[in-house]
Amino acid sequence: MKIAVTGLGLMSAAGQNETVTLDNFNAGQRHAGPVSLFPSEIQAPVFEVKNFARNYFPARLRTLNLCLAALEEALQNAGLEKALRGKRIGVAMGTTIGSILNDFEFYRKYHEKGSAPMDAVNAYLQGNLASAIHAFLGTDGPSMTVVNACASSTDAIGIAMSWMKSGLCDIALAGGADEMSRIPLCGFNSLGILSRTLSAPFDRDRNGLNLGEGAAVLVLENEDSVQKRGATTRALIRGYGTCNDAYHLTSPDPQGAGLINAITRALGEAELPPPEITFINAHGTGTQDNDAVEGLVLSRLFGPKIKFLSTKGYTGHTLGAAGGLEACFSILALENGWIPASAGFQNQDAGIPLAPVRERTTIQGRFALSTSLGFGGCNAALLIERPKKTGLGL
Repeated sequence: MKIAVTGLGLMSAAGQNETVTLDNFNAGQRHAGPVSLFPSEIQAPVFEVKNFARNYFPARLRTLNLCLAALEEALQNAGLEKALRGKRIGVAMGTTIGSILNDFEFYRKYHEKGSAPMDAVNAYLQGNLASAIHAFLGTDGPSMTVVNACASSTDAIGIAMSWMKSGLCDIALAGGADEMSRIPLCGFNSLGILSRTLSAPFDRDRNGLNLGEGAAVLVLENEDSVQKRGATTRALIRGYGTCNDAYHLTSPDPQGAGLINAITRALGEAELPPPEITFINAHGTGTQDNDAVEGLVLSRLFGPKIKFLSTKGYTGHTLGAAGGLEACFSILALENGWIPASAGFQNQDAGIPLAPVRERTTIQGRFALSTSLGFGGCNAALLIERPKKTGLGL
């Protein structure tokens, strides 16, 4: 079964829509700075979504508001703003911060007084991304919020694909969202992998990641729905693979066994050999371990001349939103025929047998691979195709 992408919406520090995002990619603009959303003594650049004031549910999480903003853009893009009722709609969303009660004022009052107003808890309990989207749209169908570390939204897209292939829904909304939060900022700082400068994925002198925030939503449709609506297919999701390497809580398997398995499964489902891949949007966090392992795997599977990049130099690491954003970026690249420079990269690491693109690079093929690696040994990959013909149908 062909799974079409008929709409996408995205929110990140690189842009609050696809046009601005492409402009920033083209210009190599990186919009990072000190944390402004909450007080912090940690001096490290972050990628916040600036001037974001859309409050669909003011009492709820910023994560959900970012997600709903991306959702509205995706539905408008797909021509589905008023056409969802009566259809079988699946919603699969990935997150990390959206799955925790991160209201520090609640904890502070509870610690000081032994009790606190339960508004924060009630809002959190209503803030499950997938369930909240169904409530927001007034739709019914399968629903899942995936909390699988930094592979969450890639896995959410894969789960939504499985629903469609098994006939559970005709249309699925899939992606993920995460807000800037003290918890990962302090956590990554404690792990010693938070960079004090702008990150440099795959660079010889890389010294850690920058945190970011954002959201991405893809509208997925089966062939019958696309034809009945006369919808435009922007891309096809041809393959998905996931594998846990069960190696370490925070470090990837040094041989990349789980990532190799995930990529191989995605290629197998798409029935494509590695030479067909035009470019790879790598996970590329800028940490020593991730980039070394991922670089070795990509070289082993695709050879040292494969075109690849990390877009985290423009967005920061958006955690549970990363895979969804990078799937959207891959679609935009296939549509427009170019990939941006891998921001931050200057010097090749002698231990990594290939290097990301250093400048805006023209591409001519039809297939892209997007990879995601997460804590807990999570590995996931998506194989994305630009349709042979633009316009209606598949």
